[in-house]
Amino acid sequence: MHSTETTTDPAGQTPLISNRFIAILTASVLVFAALSVGISLFGHTFGERWALAGHSDSIEPVEISIGLDHLRLTANTIRFEEQRKGGPSERIDLYLLWPEMAGYSRDNRRRFDDFARANSLIFLQLSQSTMSRDMSGRVEPIYAHLFDGTEQDGPFGLKLHHFRAGTGYDDEVLLTAARPGKPDYAVRCLLPAPGAAPRGGDCQRDIHVGRDLTVLYRFSSELLSDWPQIDSAIEAYIRERIIAGATPTKVQKRANPATNDSL
Repeated sequence: MHSTETTTDPAGQTPLISNRFIAILTASVLVFAALSVGISLFGHTFGERWALAGHSDSIEPVEISIGLDHLRLTANTIRFEEQRKGGPSERIDLYLLWPEMAGYSRDNRRRFDDFARANSLIFLQLSQSTMSRDMSGRVEPIYAHLFDGTEQDGPFGLKLHHFRAGTGYDDEVLLTAARPGKPDYAVRCLLPAPGAAPRGGDCQRDIHVGRDLTVLYRFSSELLSDWPQIDSAIEAYIRERIIAGATPTKVQKRANPATNDSL
C-alpha cells in the first residue's frame, strides 16, 4: 500500500494576521489619535473659557459710541461678554480694581472672583444722560426735600442725611461734603449695621462726563475713606478714554440682558 505524502506550500498558508485586520487596526489607531488631539484642543479651549468665567484678559481696544460720546475701552474692563463689541451702544458696564484702576487679568483674577475680595472693585455704568443734573446737582432741588431730621456728622469728613420713610430710599442715607470750587460731593449708601461687614457696591454715585455721558458707579462703603480720590480717578479715567472729535454714531437699539440692578 502506497502512502501519498502531501506537501503544503508555505506561501499558501493562511497568515496569522490578515492585511484587512492590519488596515482596520491602523485606521482605529489614527481615529483614536485624532480624537485625542480633538479632546485635548477642546479641553484646552473649554478650560480657558471656564477659567475666565465670563471675564476677558484681552487688552484689545473696543471703540464704542454712546449718545454724543465716542470711547476707546479695553476688553478686559468691560464686564459683560456681549458688550465687548465695537459700535453704537445704549449702555456699557465696566469693572475696575481700586486703587489700580485696572481691568481683569490672570494675575488679579482672585480679586474679581472671590467675594471676600470684591470690596476692592468699582462697578461703572456708562449711558447717555437722561437728566440735566448729576447726583451732586440733585441734592438741593430733590434730595433735600426728602430728608428726615437734621444732618449728622458722618465718616471721613462727610455729612450724613437720613431719608424719610416711603421716599423710595428706605434704609439708604445720603453722604455729602463741601468741595472748594465744585458742587458738593454726594453719594447714596446702604451702610452696614453695626458689626456687619460692608458689601461690595453698597454706595452709589453718578457724574456727568464728556458731552452727554452719565457715569453711574458703585463701590463698597469700606472704601468711603477714599471718596475724593475715587471720584477724581473715575472722572479722569473716562475723560482719557473719550475720543475727541469723533463723529457720533446713531444708536441702534439692541437687546441687553444687563439691567441697572445688575451693577
